[in-house]
Amino acid sequence: MKEKITLCGDNCMECPRYNARTHEELTAVAELWYKVGWRTHVVSNEEIACNGCSSHKQCTYQLVECTKEHRVSKCNQCDEFPCAKIHAMLERSAKYAKRCKEMCSEQEYCVLKKAFFDKENNLKK
Repeated sequence: MKEKITLCGDNCMECPRYNARTHEELTAVAELWYKVGWRTHVVSNEEIACNGCSSHKQCTYQLVECTKEHRVSKCNQCDEFPCAKIHAMLERSAKYAKRCKEMCSEQEYCVLKKAFFDKENNLKK
């Protein structure tokens, strides 16, 4: 499977949110995001639908702004990589992984792990 790696190391091609197309798939993703604490309630299908990251979306890790500031297209092209923002992001991601492992079925966790919890390796590509 082809990869589409985001600035924070997520793999869109493995992401259930990115891949959801039907009403049922989008609803299931919204319920999962609520279950693991990524949303405070089950959001609408329109809100959960994702076409991938872009410079128009707000990055919770401030990586879009940072890559623009450092004039690179990917974090690993920066002289400061890995920087404090990357370390903080990886730390936060490890906490998310732990919570997901506790809250999810094994199948759900495996899907989330492929999409979101191999950031460090994905960032080096």
